[in-house]
Amino acid sequence: MTTRTTSQVKVTETLTVCRLDELPQGATRLVEADDGRKIGVFHAADGELYAIEDRCSHDDGPLAEGDFDAAACTVECPRHGSLFDLRSGRPKTLPAYVPVETFEARVEDGDVKLEVD
Repeated sequence: MTTRTTSQVKVTETLTVCRLDELPQGATRLVEADDGRKIGVFHAADGELYAIEDRCSHDDGPLAEGDFDAAACTVECPRHGSLFDLRSGRPKTLPAYVPVETFEARVEDGDVKLEVD
């Protein structure tokens, strides 16, 4: 008797977004992963890079197009005004109440890189 087991393999995609000098503090860049997901990459006033899915959890509208507060690390949904924390993906104001996905962003050899599961 042969027993077969299956396991899921998690594949991580590394995207090169741009050169760091092309994304100054206070700037945003929108990228698309191979699976079609759009991701907003934000360069905050503290020098950190944050990345979240470009989808408001309230109505699936574009999120990265909203007003970015680089000092507070937030982005405001341009449709209904929900404010999202870029560090956690959690909404800070209604009408959204479900977090959006966040991604690891880093600088490697002067390039902004993004890890997408």
